[in-house]
Amino acid sequence: MLKGFRDFVLRGNVMDLAVAVIIGAAFTSIVTALTTNIINPLLGAVIGKPNFDYLVAHLHGGEIKYGTFLTAVVNFLLIAAVVYFFLVLPTQYLLKRFNPPAPAPVPDPTKPCPQCLSDIPVAATRCKFCTQPV
Repeated sequence: MLKGFRDFVLRGNVMDLAVAVIIGAAFTSIVTALTTNIINPLLGAVIGKPNFDYLVAHLHGGEIKYGTFLTAVVNFLLIAAVVYFFLVLPTQYLLKRFNPPAPAPVPDPTKPCPQCLSDIPVAATRCKFCTQPV
């Protein structure tokens, strides 16, 4: 029973997933620091407030804090942009550079004879086995 568990944990996929989660958490803190310390002050300089948390709608005595949602959407878009431009694009570039595309398959130079089904050249006008015109 423990051997099966050990084999499961030490399989490549589980270890890759564990590393990805840990790096993702660290990366999230980096992007959050970027958003909090750089992007939000820039927004504050442009629009006068560092984030959209001040946007609140009042509806029948309740508060709808849609500004907090907008701030979360901006943070998500920033994280997605950083992941795409700093991780996905360079990885795709490196994969293209080190793994060139496979050559196109060479077309089959033969075709089957409709009469005897033997392989004959594509340019042939008569089968060499049964002399049937093709």
